[in-house]
Amino acid sequence: MNLEIMDWSIIGPAIVAGILVSSTHVPMGQEVLRRGIIFIDLAIAQIAGLGVIAADTLIGETEGVMVQVAAVVAALLAAALLNWTEKHWQQFQEPIIGTLFVLAATGSILLLAENPHGGEYLKDLLVGQILWSTWDVLIPIAILYAILLAVWFLVYQRRGRIVFYLTFSFAITASVQLVGVYLVFASLIIPALATTRLRGKAKLWSGYALASISYFSGIILSAILDLPTGAVIVWTMASLGVISGTIIKYFKKDAELSA
Repeated sequence: MNLEIMDWSIIGPAIVAGILVSSTHVPMGQEVLRRGIIFIDLAIAQIAGLGVIAADTLIGETEGVMVQVAAVVAALLAAALLNWTEKHWQQFQEPIIGTLFVLAATGSILLLAENPHGGEYLKDLLVGQILWSTWDVLIPIAILYAILLAVWFLVYQRRGRIVFYLTFSFAITASVQLVGVYLVFASLIIPALATTRLRGKAKLWSGYALASISYFSGIILSAILDLPTGAVIVWTMASLGVISGTIIKYFKKDAELSA
């Protein structure tokens, strides 16, 4: 057991970071699943990461305004392209998304080829460093997510595709730097998949509960076992997702038989 990591001054911000990521990723993930474009989150996250790596490689910055600008610009360009391809080549949207992911992933490897710390940098981008979250970092992200949620629930239903890609890109750009590519994908897809049999508010709030509990228990479990936090959270979320999906399936089936 790593008692130092059990310090709530470290665990507290990490748990809040997970809840913040869940706040946007749960409803967006349910929409991704409904649209059948499962790998868009991986593609956008990887492209935003490519923007971060490009800023580090080209201008020598690993954090700050220029890094954020590079990540957002990269994600928005990808979103604009995917918005256009969905309109004109909808039947090829999923393979296009997969191709973009592969290009972004290999592009990151190429940019980091001469970097002596490239392997560690790429690992951090994928697995994330959620335990490094601080309140100073979380406050602006909380404000951003509040704006995105307002746009999502108040505007998206009327504006459709373009609002989906814009809000999705901003959310992914922020979260990939906070929790890493793997947790971004898990937070979007696993709660949505586990609650797919539910409808309306029950589906949304069940997804929120699953994601939040997964982050909390995953962080605590990683501290107890002294294992990489991001990876433990992903496995915790997957395990709880299977359990939740099975319970939901059982009760839905029982309700249908009783009707």
